[in-house]
Amino acid sequence: MVAGLGVPALIVTLGSMSLFRGVAEGMTHAAVNYSGFPADFLRLGQGYLWGIVPAQAPVFAIVFVAYAVLLHRSVVGRALYAIGFAAAGARYAGIPVASRVALVYVLSGTMASVAALIYVAHLGQAKSDAGTGYELDAISAVVLGGTSVFGGRGTIWRTLAGLFAITVLQNGLHLAALPSELTGVLTGTLLVATVLVDRLRRMPRAAVDLQLEGEIPVRNSQVAVICAAVIGGALIVAVTNVWLMRSLSSAISSRQTVSTSAAGIRRPVIAMMPKAKGDPYFVSCRAGAEEAARELGVDLIWDGPTSLDAAKQNEVVENWITRKVDVIAVAVENRAGISTVLRKARERGIRVLTWDADAEPDARDFFVNQATAEGIGNTLTDEAARLLGGTGAFAIITGALSAANQNEWIAFIKKRLADKYPNLKLATIRPSDDDRDKAFSETQTILKVHPTVKLIMAISAPAVPGAAEAVRQAGRKDVDVIGLSLPNINKPYVHSGVVQTVVLWDTRNLGYLTVYTGSLANQRTLSPGATSLQAGRLGTIKVDGSNIILGEPLKFTKDNIDAFDF
Repeated sequence: MVAGLGVPALIVTLGSMSLFRGVAEGMTHAAVNYSGFPADFLRLGQGYLWGIVPAQAPVFAIVFVAYAVLLHRSVVGRALYAIGFAAAGARYAGIPVASRVALVYVLSGTMASVAALIYVAHLGQAKSDAGTGYELDAISAVVLGGTSVFGGRGTIWRTLAGLFAITVLQNGLHLAALPSELTGVLTGTLLVATVLVDRLRRMPRAAVDLQLEGEIPVRNSQVAVICAAVIGGALIVAVTNVWLMRSLSSAISSRQTVSTSAAGIRRPVIAMMPKAKGDPYFVSCRAGAEEAARELGVDLIWDGPTSLDAAKQNEVVENWITRKVDVIAVAVENRAGISTVLRKARERGIRVLTWDADAEPDARDFFVNQATAEGIGNTLTDEAARLLGGTGAFAIITGALSAANQNEWIAFIKKRLADKYPNLKLATIRPSDDDRDKAFSETQTILKVHPTVKLIMAISAPAVPGAAEAVRQAGRKDVDVIGLSLPNINKPYVHSGVVQTVVLWDTRNLGYLTVYTGSLANQRTLSPGATSLQAGRLGTIKVDGSNIILGEPLKFTKDNIDAFDF
């Protein structure tokens, strides 16, 4: 379409991306995740050569060399530069513009396919929305490397430099324990600045003189220097901010740490990752984690993806390994995808915990479990049976279909149905991706497609108020809503009678217990075989093998929900 019909490339790119993503979502119902890939395939994305070099590095090197030869040492490459500079002039010079442009898109699609295979091997799963957001990273690397968005200028070596700059920026911010959101801010600023400089360089001399008297034309090499200076400046600002923040922190806490500093003892660093930083559930967990960190005198790093993103979790863990933190605690989004990097952390002597959701048992030292999966599943099923009178249909709104803990709860719910409530029917299971708006839309769909459903069971914190709002707006007083969520965000719905029961544990206590467990594990005072531990204000906590169990879940109803504040 671009090469033969002259349709604008941007329109075709956006349209085809939406088209194929829609096809993928249609084939998988936007819900199915594919996993269980062969070990040899997963090794491509998760393995290491000689224990150091990522298995995909040779693929990257081969592709890079091949493209360097194609662009800079071949007739085809020279033709592509000519087309980028002036397609009409290239056509007059006898270059087959249409076929060369078509070749570029074929090569681009091929490389996207290779990247997709490595990405799937890295995560251990394939889903319809995988890779969302990586388009901006690719564009940023190319533009920051000095390639002109207007065509005709750029080299693959400078693109590699742009990629290197973004990687250094991202890793530097993670190593400095700064929020990961800052990466997007700085990357976007550099991208806009680079395009602006390139635009000024291409403007006619007279036009530039009208705006900036005495402006000197900027050559391509100077653009690269300017980009490097901007990137360097951003890094300097980041490092300076880190130094300033740590200096202020040191000054504020000097009285508390003077004896520790005099003895030359470094404060332990516990790095704790939620599934999604913006989820109210994990915001509440953070409050408890920070409370425990203050009591124990440890440094707490709280970082992770802003939404459900298994690849981002792997990336953050890799940076924590490089930073050499003492303890890593992860609320796992994808069990198979993150287990490899957690094993790597353990090999480097870092104590590894999982909390809220578990990884493979050999990838961590302990799992801080909010409650037993069977206890959660049975509590939810029994409450549904009580409200429905032991008969009828209900639907489940889960978080992500790849969430191991939620899948385990669902397995026990199904078992409870088979063993005790044969007249209860589970009509469907739909994902919310821990997003309140998506839970709202999924509930609306359920109410239309499954009119016999009389109860919505939401097992993700944002999903309960999302489902409740859908039921409220539909005016379906015959449909009950229950689920796992925070009492504070559900109080209006509980008091109005839309939500009958909220089941949960004290999320602050979960964060508190995770940090206490990490501190004990780091001190080597908690070892396999222990049956209990002392966790500050929580007192004695049961240990079952490698599982640290917070306790039985709580039930919040109209009668008691106002007594809780989290």
